[in-house]
Amino acid sequence: MVMSVLDEGYLGMGRFVESFEKKLSQFFNRDTSCVVNGTAAIQLALQAAGIERNDEVLVPSLTYIASYQAISATGAIPVSCDITKDNLCLDPKQIESRITKKTKAILAVHYAGEAGNIDEILTIAKKYHLRVIEDAAHAFGSSHKGRLVGSFGDIACFSFDGIKNITSGEGGCIVSGDKKIIEKVNELRLLGVLGDSKQRFLGKRSWDFEVNEQGWRYHMSNIMAAIGIEQFNKKEILFKKRQNLAKSYDKLLINSKVDILKKNYNLIVPHIYPIILPKASNRNILRQNLLDCGIETGVHYKPNHLLNLYKKINHNLPITKNLQDRILTLPLHPGLTNKDIEKVVSCLETNL
Repeated sequence: MVMSVLDEGYLGMGRFVESFEKKLSQFFNRDTSCVVNGTAAIQLALQAAGIERNDEVLVPSLTYIASYQAISATGAIPVSCDITKDNLCLDPKQIESRITKKTKAILAVHYAGEAGNIDEILTIAKKYHLRVIEDAAHAFGSSHKGRLVGSFGDIACFSFDGIKNITSGEGGCIVSGDKKIIEKVNELRLLGVLGDSKQRFLGKRSWDFEVNEQGWRYHMSNIMAAIGIEQFNKKEILFKKRQNLAKSYDKLLINSKVDILKKNYNLIVPHIYPIILPKASNRNILRQNLLDCGIETGVHYKPNHLLNLYKKINHNLPITKNLQDRILTLPLHPGLTNKDIEKVVSCLETNL
């Protein structure tokens, strides 16, 4: 597929992006717009939803910096919220206490592939007339109560970077049942040039055009889309591989000293596999010991309310504080085998 793009010689945004969008729209049964990465997807979704400077957006502190940067890139203010212990997703009980006259949206992060408390969040948002943007970067292919994540709700944003459930090398997409949101994103991703998406899909450019608002060069390229299409076509294999590896971890760690997040991996496609270490553990020492065994681990994530840029609104977040130094992410990717998982667990248990 990539060679077809090279042979055609049209490397930018064109018919391959259109083809990828059609596949995604059929998958979600909703309109989809492809962009350069998942961070851009969130920023454009917020802007398309009318989020402006000094508006407030509620967001869990335990997320990657991209979630916060996408909010602040619009000029809005990310308001840090706590998580629930069972799934590490945004705690709906905190939301109403954080809402002010400036609150315009909620950014719900689907940590480790789970939509968590999204039903309660959507209910609260409807009550207060707020937009809900789902940061579903971890959750491509996951289902929630029998519904595919992205196929319901307000606006969902996905990432297709190199380590996600499917990849286009880089890339991301916005999915929504609100056609106006997708239409607006289609303009914003191409520097706000009106109607340029349709022209690009025809292999043309807009030369005499109009622009009504600030846009960005955030469109997806044909090369990225070609990789994405090939990945999408084997998504079921990739999903099943991740699910089976997570099930293997669950089985081996069921009686461990660590706590695991109890998930239904028949429905959830995990992007990462986090564990909760005992309170007495030294995560840094443990990570180094595992690295000495040839095992790379991760930390998902350093809470954003601890970062200098986002300390201005720093609420009391007891669960985040309790867990922030105890979350450790074990290796999880399609290249692993069950034997690899057994080695990881064995080394982990030896060093706890």
